[in-house]
Amino acid sequence: MKIAFTTSGNDLNAPLVNQFGRAPKFLIYDLDEDTFEVVDNQKNVNAVKGAGIDAAGTLTQQGVNGIVTGYCGPNAYRVLSAAGVKVYYTYATTLAAALKQYRSGKLNEA
Repeated sequence: MKIAFTTSGNDLNAPLVNQFGRAPKFLIYDLDEDTFEVVDNQKNVNAVKGAGIDAAGTLTQQGVNGIVTGYCGPNAYRVLSAAGVKVYYTYATTLAAALKQYRSGKLNEA
């Protein structure tokens, strides 16, 4: 199972970015393998519109099952939901803290 986190960094000590579509990067964590990869999202950071929808498409193509972020807009949420991707909200400051919350079942699904 793969979970994506919105971030500006390259590892689990990186900060969680609160905006889904305009996050500079996504860290995709594979819970089964205990590994991760970082996917660039720079093209959407300054997009005039459609950043969330485009980011949602990128992550569904990566086979992500869930997303952990501070906020996901309604258009991106619809795309993710239609693809069966669950969205979880948190205000954790780091990806490691957000991952810990996810693993312990403390995050609420949007």
